[in-house]
Amino acid sequence: MKTILVIEDDPAILSGLEEILTKEHFKVIAARDGLKGFQMAKRESVSLIILDLLLPEKDGIDVCRDLRRDGVNVPILMLTSKKEEMDKVIGLEIGADDYMTKPFSAKELVSRIKAVLRRQSEIRMEISETRFADVYVDFKKQELTRGKKKLSMSAKEFQLLRYFVEREGEVVSRAQLLDDVWGYEVTPTTRTVDNYVLSLRKKIEANPSKPKHLITVHTAGYKFVR
Repeated sequence: MKTILVIEDDPAILSGLEEILTKEHFKVIAARDGLKGFQMAKRESVSLIILDLLLPEKDGIDVCRDLRRDGVNVPILMLTSKKEEMDKVIGLEIGADDYMTKPFSAKELVSRIKAVLRRQSEIRMEISETRFADVYVDFKKQELTRGKKKLSMSAKEFQLLRYFVEREGEVVSRAQLLDDVWGYEVTPTTRTVDNYVLSLRKKIEANPSKPKHLITVHTAGYKFVR
């Protein structure tokens, strides 16, 4: 089940969004101000963010800009009103994936959400190689080079690293990794995930004890940052 974070201060609109999304089998978490929403977006593992433009504490433009600045690449669908045309354009320029003008229909909202998620999925499927710091990874050939040295990696380690890279900036829980990378039928444990992460760090981090790319997010899981 995909999780959607809704950042909206209007109780009526928030309630309506929760009802619509729940009926479409999305899990919904919510914040009623921009600062809390920004913090949740960085802490929680979500598939999409619905972000109102006008919010207390921190407006939608700042939330979007700061999330992208911090490497959070979760799709963002921004909610605006007709009088906020210029802010809407700014929102798209700083990294929002789509926008909707209030009032909107439930059918159009769901259609837009599915389209954004589909585009995100297609982008992820295209990743065949990546570079960060002095590391180069070719996922097709299953080759990893750090500096000028090729390092040996197992197929599962490549699969795990690719999963993190495709979700750059997102917090990924251990349960999510077990489900998507291992599959529950294999019956691994969260300790298995931790051991593989430690192994990956030894190969991609300059200092594995102080990781800069594969970061632990306390009580939540892990996050890859370039």
